[in-house]
Amino acid sequence: MNIASITGIALSGMNAQTNRLAAVANNIANADTPDYRRQIVTPISTSDYAGVGTTVASGAGDVDLAAEMLELSEAELSYKANAAVFEAGADLWDVLATIKRD
Repeated sequence: MNIASITGIALSGMNAQTNRLAAVANNIANADTPDYRRQIVTPISTSDYAGVGTTVASGAGDVDLAAEMLELSEAELSYKANAAVFEAGADLWDVLATIKRD
């Protein structure tokens, strides 16, 4: 695995968490809408360590605001973790760019 793969996987993780956050926001916004079904974001792995994707489906049941706030917190922490990995990969690229060959 190389630095580009690591940053690519971290970027796909950030995109997945963005999708998760959008579903949470939609669920909270529509919590009082009659017959609204909660959106559920499911992570799916992609082939050859290319990262993670997501699928969004309507679930059964009403929106539980406490559960949505927990989902929001989890998405935030996961996004921050992926961002830290991405930044570490970018820092490694910077270090490699400054190395000079004799």
